[in-house]
Amino acid sequence: MPLSRSLSMTSLSGVLPAWEEDELPVEDLLLFEVAWEVTNKVGGIYTVIQSKAKITVDEWGENFYMMGPYFEHNFKTQVEGCDPPNPAIRKAMDALIHNGCQVHFGRWLIEGSPYVILFDIGSAAWNLDRWKGDLWQTCNIGLPYHDREANDSLILGSLIAWFFKELTDNLGDKPNVIGHFHEWQAGPGLILSRSRKIPMATVFTTHATLLGRYLCAGNVDFYNNLDKFDIDKEAGDRQIYHRYCLERAAVHCAHVFTTVSQITAVEAKHMLHRKPDVVTPNGLNVKKFSAMHEFQNLHSTSKARIQEFVRGHFYGHLDFNLDKTLFFFIAGRYEFSNKGADIFLESLSRLNYLLRVHRNDMTVVVFLIMPAKTNNFNVESLKGQAVRKQLWDTAHAVKEKFGKRLYDALLKGQIPDMNTILDRDDFTIMKRAIYATQRHSLPPVTTHNVLDDSTDPILSNVRRIGLFNSRNDRVKIIFHPEFLSSTSPLLPMDYEDFVRGCNLGVFPSYYEPWGYTPGECSVMGIPSVTTNLSGFGCFMEEHVSDPAAYGIYIVDRRFRSPEESCNQLTQFMFTFCQQSRRQRIIQRNRTERLSDLLDWRYLGRFYIHARHLALSRAFPEKFKTDPMAPLKTEGFRYPRPYSVPPSPSASIHSTPHHSDVEEDDDEPYDEDEEAERDRLNIKAPFVLGTVPEGKKKQPGESGN
Repeated sequence: MPLSRSLSMTSLSGVLPAWEEDELPVEDLLLFEVAWEVTNKVGGIYTVIQSKAKITVDEWGENFYMMGPYFEHNFKTQVEGCDPPNPAIRKAMDALIHNGCQVHFGRWLIEGSPYVILFDIGSAAWNLDRWKGDLWQTCNIGLPYHDREANDSLILGSLIAWFFKELTDNLGDKPNVIGHFHEWQAGPGLILSRSRKIPMATVFTTHATLLGRYLCAGNVDFYNNLDKFDIDKEAGDRQIYHRYCLERAAVHCAHVFTTVSQITAVEAKHMLHRKPDVVTPNGLNVKKFSAMHEFQNLHSTSKARIQEFVRGHFYGHLDFNLDKTLFFFIAGRYEFSNKGADIFLESLSRLNYLLRVHRNDMTVVVFLIMPAKTNNFNVESLKGQAVRKQLWDTAHAVKEKFGKRLYDALLKGQIPDMNTILDRDDFTIMKRAIYATQRHSLPPVTTHNVLDDSTDPILSNVRRIGLFNSRNDRVKIIFHPEFLSSTSPLLPMDYEDFVRGCNLGVFPSYYEPWGYTPGECSVMGIPSVTTNLSGFGCFMEEHVSDPAAYGIYIVDRRFRSPEESCNQLTQFMFTFCQQSRRQRIIQRNRTERLSDLLDWRYLGRFYIHARHLALSRAFPEKFKTDPMAPLKTEGFRYPRPYSVPPSPSASIHSTPHHSDVEEDDDEPYDEDEEAERDRLNIKAPFVLGTVPEGKKKQPGESGN
């Protein structure tokens, strides 16, 4: 049945709680955001600072600057060079340039067009030994000569501290300067600025602790042993002690320390020995994904494109109904355990068993989008797409001939004889096309030739669980070891379009400080699986009374054994497979409705609070704030929906049946009515703080 559009991103604008923090006098301040990823795409931090730029520019105008390393190619393709509007910044840059260090200024060509100041590390490399000595004299941290990344971060940090010294000398007492530093690569700039007593407020954000990422990559039971690790020894064993020291020194030098999620805050308290002052969750520019009332239509369009790929990939074995096929996917860096690919594959094996035992007619095609080393496309995959295209061309040729003869017969007032309307040649062409689809091998598990496939973690586990895309399997696997691109000859789709066409994103990560992938699914109206060890999962548990009702399935990987977590993930996926088409449409509407929670317009307020706190600590005589007062960042909490629950347990027969049949539900559903209910029933604002010790927050408790 046709459903009207759910609550759009603008519909809740009047419901977002008012910001109670006193607004900063931005005309009397300069804000500098420092990160290695400014104009330089390396990892997820690039997404954070790029997407956040617009709301920061809207707030700060020409008093906001971003700082990072200069790379010629990036500058030419992403930055429009110009002169700095502030004469004090011009003087500070000239001071460095006159001493042989190149500094570049311009506007970053992204939404918001923020100003960027980029430092040429190569031009200042001749100072490295002297600056290493300064770092040792300052804080007794020595950097080995072979660690290029650490040495480059020291050069960048020394240039930034030098720049801030020149700038503050030129400015005097007004305007005051705020420096926000991201990750350990920006740490040396903060350490040196503070050690030289430069008058500025500083904020340091860690998006993931160095040691945490290394430990989890080694399959360590991380979260149950946080208080038992010998931090110095673990860092030394992994030859990152000097990097760890830079990170920890930056954390303790900053006026305000922030992390991106509650789970990372717990980790930072043990790894870095400082409790974060503020949690600053990562957001998205939701407008980019809102698709103006058409996200359901876009889902259908993108799904049809994925179905075309599946028709080619499984030619000769296409004995399942694509109208009763669900598309699941996992995507991200190839960190097999950290990203949860291990538990996902094991759960797929169990899901396959359940679907076969219950004789469920639903088929699940699973895509694993993780870049690995390959040498070319798989020949069978390319052949499959060629066969599909040949069949399509044959069908169209016969259709044209059939249509012309039918048209001629009808013009003459005759009903054509269907036995003669197609001649022998037509049947021969069709038979040859059918014979061309015969295949004696199983459809390939991977779309590319993977190097070292005998030791590849995903392929090794696929062999272990025995999911080889046989006819009896209800779960089919496609490993795509490259990021998606619209120019690919196999699956010509951008990542965003691909996500829109899938039914469920599965991200059962063990180590995920935030997790943009499930967030991107949510703002596009695609349900997803996450965990309570990811920042996104913790955030949703805090804001939504019943996350599963809104298409956010949260696997407990913190307080359950791996076996229990695997069973829980299996049950989530099996429950999803039992939903009717109507239930999935309703759930997608609900999922998209959560997009306001992930909008920088809401989440940006956490950064505002962090800056205000830093100013009050750096310049207490000018900026006042009550250090004992709780964070005034009021959130909102979605209640459980009133309408038919998405779980089939309460709304469909216990015996598995055709999942796409539109049964007559006893309970009526009106999407507009439910959207209005959600807007009116958003629970009273609550303080986003920690739960007092001894009190366990109950599911659905608003925290008032």
